[in-house]
Amino acid sequence: MKAVQVTGYGGLDKLELAEVPVPEPKDGEVLVKVKACAINNTEIWMREGAYGTGKDSGWRPEGVQFPRTPGSDITGEVVQAGSRENEDLLGKRVVLFPFTSSGEAGFEHISEDMSFIGSEYDGGYAEYVVWPADLCFDMPLSSYSDSAAFSVSGLTAWHMARQIDIQPGETVMVTGANGGVGSLNVQIASKVFGARVIALTGGMEHEENLKALGASCVLSYKSERLQEEILEWNGGPVDAVLDVVGDALFSLSLEVLKKGGRFCTSGSAGGQVTSLDLRTLYLKHITMYGSVLGTRAEFKELMQAVADGQIKPVIDRYFPLEEAKEAQKYFKNKGKAGKIVLLPEATGSQ
Repeated sequence: MKAVQVTGYGGLDKLELAEVPVPEPKDGEVLVKVKACAINNTEIWMREGAYGTGKDSGWRPEGVQFPRTPGSDITGEVVQAGSRENEDLLGKRVVLFPFTSSGEAGFEHISEDMSFIGSEYDGGYAEYVVWPADLCFDMPLSSYSDSAAFSVSGLTAWHMARQIDIQPGETVMVTGANGGVGSLNVQIASKVFGARVIALTGGMEHEENLKALGASCVLSYKSERLQEEILEWNGGPVDAVLDVVGDALFSLSLEVLKKGGRFCTSGSAGGQVTSLDLRTLYLKHITMYGSVLGTRAEFKELMQAVADGQIKPVIDRYFPLEEAKEAQKYFKNKGKAGKIVLLPEATGSQ
């Protein structure tokens, strides 16, 4: 089968298209024919070494083992079962929960043995992937590519909203609102939890689309009056911030938060290292959360919200699997709106 592999830490030259054997499912596993795989920052930063190199590079103590097939937002069709008890899944159209863990329910995402598909396991930049049968969920939408827009980004966004306990009528500021996680933060905060959303984006060409997703106000982070514009529109400080940008908007986020406000971050596309005046934190009684992924129960909630039409896929562009290098390069461009999706088949996957 065709697979795109990361051969080591470095640039796009470390992505190579290869012919590899189709994996064999073991007991409790199924073989999934990949129909769509959306791209995340996670696999790019893993390749670049942003999480570290060697033993620090992955979710497990031993680090990422190369070559590794990346890709975690996966949808496809179950075509083989490793044991008789899973044969009822044959022919099912599924979306893959993106990690394994022995953690108790509600804590599986912070278990020490949490292992991520595309990092500790070969992932979806391939024609086939093997995965535990109990981590294959019914696809929430009829389209493979649309359903692939939610796994990692959607689970992260849903967990963020749960962590800060959004209440109806609150004002929530969303940074990086035109991206994969950001656009889902806008939808989930507004359409599921009933918040008023201030969406921050680079160019105002995204204003109409972001308002259609549920944003009440769209502002450009490039504005020299951004802090004043936020406070003027809201009539005062905001209740909470959902952040994926990091350093570039960190100080601003804390400044516009009300006393007792909540700040949750799941990314650092605008800088991974920042400075913090601790006085701001304790004098304003701010609660801070770090967030990535979530629980199986939250994944089920997310899939149901997608199936019910509360949350819609936002996809910027499709690439064939063979153009994974070009897709990852495009992913890093500023100004894109939503997810980038790889299609292992030239036609018919969407």
